[in-house]
Amino acid sequence: MVWSSYGFLLLGLLAVGFAFWGVSVWRRDVSIVDTLWSLMFLAITAGYGWLQGVQGPRGWLLLVLVSVWSLRLSYYITARNHGEPEDHRYQKIRANNQPGFVWKSLYIVFGLQVLLAWLIAMPLAVAVSSANALGWLDFAGFALWLLGMVFEVGGDRQLARFKSDPDNRGRVLDTGLWRFTRHPNYFGEFALWWGYYLIACAAGGWWTLASPVLMSFMLLRVSGVALLEKDIGERRPAYAEYMQRTNAFFPGPPRRAAVSAADE
Repeated sequence: MVWSSYGFLLLGLLAVGFAFWGVSVWRRDVSIVDTLWSLMFLAITAGYGWLQGVQGPRGWLLLVLVSVWSLRLSYYITARNHGEPEDHRYQKIRANNQPGFVWKSLYIVFGLQVLLAWLIAMPLAVAVSSANALGWLDFAGFALWLLGMVFEVGGDRQLARFKSDPDNRGRVLDTGLWRFTRHPNYFGEFALWWGYYLIACAAGGWWTLASPVLMSFMLLRVSGVALLEKDIGERRPAYAEYMQRTNAFFPGPPRRAAVSAADE
């Protein structure tokens, strides 16, 4: 890892984050940061590859994987949010940080996400500039990435189709991948990031373990499952019964509704 190059990328990301913050002020909606999130990882991967050179098949493989994941997720979020009010999560953050949220959002929303992306992307930078041949860890990482994409894309599509039917208003999606886990898209994100880490390990990047661990913690305890479960539970009473019979995160066979959620 050439830290001067990686540090230069942080400066670039901060500039992009500042520009997106300006757009959010104009629109009075910070949800645009979700569009930026996955694109930052593509920018870091491509930027570091450009600065240090993509020297082998691992680098090109990683560029393809990150591009497919990043562009798909950014497009999906942008399309989902188009014409909608500010995401209710950010509405709560806005309400809890008054007065002066316009200025506070520069660092508690945009600055924070830029820093997190820069820290989490380290395995990508290690792998994209690697010159050694592909090995079994690369193939294992690709398999895990593919599993993650199946769950993330499949979960997103099933949820979008479910929400598009007016008859499902107020109901809980419990079919397809959602029958086996309450958060197939988050599990997919978890799996593909550990896939990236295995590819980085093949390039000697075992020391970047903190990156997938941090991403996993965020998905499980911060901005992912924990935050979403609290919000959905407050808005949809039927969700409590769904929680009793469906695994929270890791996929598994459904349980009978009589089983306590504490047994999960």
